[in-house]
Amino acid sequence: MFTQTAHNVQNYKIEGRWRILFLVMTALLILPVLIILTLLIVRGGPAISWEFLTAFPIKGMTAGGVFPALLGTIYLVSLALVFSVPLGIAAAIYLSEYAPDNVMTRIINLAIINLAGVPSIVHALFGLGAFVIFMEFGTSILAASLTLAIMTLPVVIVATKESLQSVPQAFREACWSMGATRWQTIRRIVLPNAVSGILTGVILEVSRTAGETAPIMFTGAAFFLPFLPESVFDQTMALSLHLFVVATQVPNVPHDLPYGVALLLVAIVLLMNALSIGFRVRLRNKKKW
Repeated sequence: MFTQTAHNVQNYKIEGRWRILFLVMTALLILPVLIILTLLIVRGGPAISWEFLTAFPIKGMTAGGVFPALLGTIYLVSLALVFSVPLGIAAAIYLSEYAPDNVMTRIINLAIINLAGVPSIVHALFGLGAFVIFMEFGTSILAASLTLAIMTLPVVIVATKESLQSVPQAFREACWSMGATRWQTIRRIVLPNAVSGILTGVILEVSRTAGETAPIMFTGAAFFLPFLPESVFDQTMALSLHLFVVATQVPNVPHDLPYGVALLLVAIVLLMNALSIGFRVRLRNKKKW
């Protein structure tokens, strides 16, 4: 029978204290989120209805629904994903699989990391100058989506690069020994085994893109439009900007309306994240290593 020594007992006590400390820290992180969600559900839940989701704002945006803003948010997020995900994955493949380890590559990696920390208002001014004025896209869905894509591109690149590098080098060497080219190895072995990690970057991008206000305010979002956009060169409403407007700019707004818009925005982000996480878990479970 195993007999615990005084040293083992002391180690177990220390381990227990650290476990309690980490549990408390985790609870302190989760508790504010639960409080915020509860507040949004209690105060914003009464505003959610079918009419709220499908109607246009009326009476100076003090009544009606948020359908144009909801549709505009979907447009902006989807188009930003179309622009940023392929480009980000391609850049990550080059940096991880093709680029030599030299000074220029290190500078590029440092620039990508620094770009991820640039404030969103700076990206907004860049999008205004580059896409709205220089490329003459005007204030439009296209200009706003490109601005959001540039802003979230570093997240996709970093997440994809880390995921590619997590694939064992033995997988590549086995393919090369069978006569496969580098691109064939990347396309058929490396990328399929890195998809779950790539989706992590996509999840983070969706969360940030849906909630940004400053970039779209400067480049393509409108306070109010009585019609739906017909092309990517039209302006659109967005939930994040609509929330800012009804919470700070419109007088006599019903108390539950801003909370309802916020609850809907959070619900969309959570739904998109849940779908992506579910798909990622399914792919991860298929791994053989």
